[in-house]
Amino acid sequence: MFKQLGLIGCGLMGGSFALAMKQAGLVRRVVGYSKSPSTTERACELGVIDVAAPSALLAVAGADLVLLAVPVAATETTLKSIKHLVTRDMLVMDVGSTKADVAQAARRALGSMASAFVPAHPVTGREVSGVEFADASLYRGCQVVLTPTEHTGDTQLRKAEQLWEALGCQVRQMSPQAHDQAFAAVSHLPHLLAFAFMQSIAGQPEGDAFLALAGPGFRDFTRIAAGEPKMWRDILLTNREQVLEQSQLFQQALHAFEQAMRAGDAQALEDMLTLASGMRTHWRMGVEGATSPTPPQS
Repeated sequence: MFKQLGLIGCGLMGGSFALAMKQAGLVRRVVGYSKSPSTTERACELGVIDVAAPSALLAVAGADLVLLAVPVAATETTLKSIKHLVTRDMLVMDVGSTKADVAQAARRALGSMASAFVPAHPVTGREVSGVEFADASLYRGCQVVLTPTEHTGDTQLRKAEQLWEALGCQVRQMSPQAHDQAFAAVSHLPHLLAFAFMQSIAGQPEGDAFLALAGPGFRDFTRIAAGEPKMWRDILLTNREQVLEQSQLFQQALHAFEQAMRAGDAQALEDMLTLASGMRTHWRMGVEGATSPTPPQS
C-alpha cells in the first residue's frame, strides 16, 4: 500500500486512477492539484481526492506515489515544477499516449532523479473529459504499456508493474520508440482519420443533411472524433513522424481500393475486402496470441 498519492491533473484519467486506487485499498490518502481550482474543488466534493493542493509541488510533498495526468506537452514543465521534492524512493508515472518525448522530458527535467520515473500508457479512455466522469472501473481489464529506459530504476519498475496488476490491468513493456511506432498505427492514425472524415462531412453544403441520415456504422466509425481536441493536437504533433509514416501506408492502401473501383475490378476489390474483413474478425483486443501483428521493436 502507498501512504499518499500526489495526483497532478484531476480529470477523467487522473480522477479514475485515484478512485481505482482507493477502491482497491492501495492508497491511504490522495492529495490532488489541477490548474483549474474549480476542478480541484469538484474533485474534493466527489471524493476523488482527500486534500486539494495549491500547487503541483505541494501535491507531491509527502507522497510516495505521484501520477501526472496532464497533456503530454505539459510533461516537462510539470516535472520541473516538482523536481525539488522527487526522491529516489518515490514512484512517479504519467498516463500519456506518447512515450519517447515523455521519457526525454523526464530525463531533462529530473536529471539523476529520472530513476524514479516510469513512463506508462494505460490503453483506455473515453470521449468525455472532466472529473465528473471519473470512474474507478476505467482501468480494469485494460492494457498498460510501460516504457522503461536505461535511467529507470528497477525498484520503481517493479512497483509500477505490481500496482497496475493490482488494479486489474494487463501489463507489458516496450521501448518508448517501439511504443510510439505501434500506437501511431493502432491509435493515433485512426483518430486522425476520424477527425479528417468528420471535417470532410462538415465542409460539404449538404453535410447536415447527410448527418441526419447517419446510422450505427457512422456512429461507430466516428466515435473517437469526439476526443478532446487539445489533447489530440499534442499527440499528433508529438508523434508526427510516426503518424505521417502510417498515413502514407494508409494512403497507399486506399489508392489500391480506388484503383480497383475505377477499373471495375470486382475480384481485386473482393480480395482486398476479404483480407481486411478476416483480419478484423480474428482480432481480439489486448489478448496475447491474437491475430493482430506484434508491435514492432526499435
